[in-house]
Formats: sequence, C-alpha cells, structure tokens
Amino acid sequence: MTDLSAEIIALSDEYVLGLLSPTEAALVEEIMARDIELAQRVGDLRDRLLPLDLSAAPVDLPDGFGVQVAEQLANKDQLPKMQFAGVPTEKPANQPAAPKPWLAGVLAASVTGIAVGFGVAWMQPTPAPKVVAVLMDAQGVPQAVVDDYGDDTATVRFVADVPVPADRSLQVWTLPSADMGPTSLGVLTGAGAAQLSFDDLPDPSAEQLYEVTLEPLGGSPTGRPTGPIIGKGFAAEQT
Repeated sequence: MTDLSAEIIALSDEYVLGLLSPTEAALVEEIMARDIELAQRVGDLRDRLLPLDLSAAPVDLPDGFGVQVAEQLANKDQLPKMQFAGVPTEKPANQPAAPKPWLAGVLAASVTGIAVGFGVAWMQPTPAPKVVAVLMDAQGVPQAVVDDYGDDTATVRFVADVPVPADRSLQVWTLPSADMGPTSLGVLTGAGAAQLSFDDLPDPSAEQLYEVTLEPLGGSPTGRPTGPIIGKGFAAEQT
C-alpha cells in the first residue's frame, strides 16, 4: 500500500459510511483507483457493514417528517442531549481528526448483528463547508483537502505523508481575488489536521485557488508564498 497518512484511512471509513461530501468522496475514489490495498480495505468494510443494511426493514416516513426535522434542527439548542453507548458527546464526530471510538463499535455490531444507537447518527447537525478544495502536487497526487466554511474559519486535512524539516513550516494560502493576492490562512506545525482561523476575507467562491507551501519556520517572512508548493487546487462549491 502507498504511504498514506492515518487521515486518508479515516476518510475511507467515512466514505463507506456515507459521511463525505461529493468532492471528498471523489477524492477517495481517485486514490482507490491507484491503491489496490485501500480499495480492498473499503470493500472489506462494506462487506462487514452489509448485515446492518440487510437487517433494516424499509419504513415509510410520516407526512411532514422533513418539515419537523428542519424545525428541530433550527432549534437544536432546545433539543435534549442524547447519550448512546459508544457515541461520545464531548466532541462532534464530524470534526477533522476528532476521535471516532464509535466506529469500532459499529464494525463489531455489523458482525454480531447488534447495533446500539447508530441509526440516530444522522440526527446530529453537521457544519457544512461552503467550498472544498483538493490540493494536488505536480504529479496530480492528492496531498490535502481544505474545507472553507465562509465564516473566517477553515480546516485542512492531509491525505498523504508530507515530510516537514525541523527548520520549516507548512503554510496554507488562498487567492480571494487578483487585487488581494495570495492570503495566508494559517501556519501549521506539521502535516496534520488543523483548524484555521483568519480575518476579513470575502466569502469563498467556486474556482478559488488554495495551496500549501513549505516556508521558513514560523511562516513566510514576506506575507506571500515563498517556498515550494506542496499542493494546490481550485475550490468546488458545496450545496
């Protein structure tokens, strides 16, 4: 198997569970096309989850169900907190690099036929990025995924192992407009999942450029990209 990080393994788990955006799912499919072991891992996980699919009898939703759910989500602060075995409430499972201890429980349940609480996972509201950019290297190999939420926050997840020398830092950039030029979204201590916070940028848009560069320790001294590009890509709007 190619030298992929733990992030892409976690991403492939979410792919099987149907938790990815269309862009992220396409990324996993592209990597599987190049990596037979990752493809086999996804196939094995699907086989292990198959008993859950087969054991669930189809049920017609009552009239007005969608409107009721929308109203509940709009007033989510008033909903009672629910605790299910194996599902932590301290950290949202949809956060990048958030631990997912419930996943092992789901896999075990698929073997034994016992699934506790998994069916209500869809009720948890999840923040949706406005755009997603898959950053590729010069050979077209995915290196990272940037989710930009349009509220001066974004996340970055690396899907390949990127070596970072001790005297260097990774820095994430975007190009909101030609007038603004390349703008830093944050400096990273290493090639791991990270939350990015920044100020006074316009809402992200389709085809907006994102990239990660290797910079001097602490970030670019000029406020513009100066080092080699690790990966770059154009944003796709999420609906």
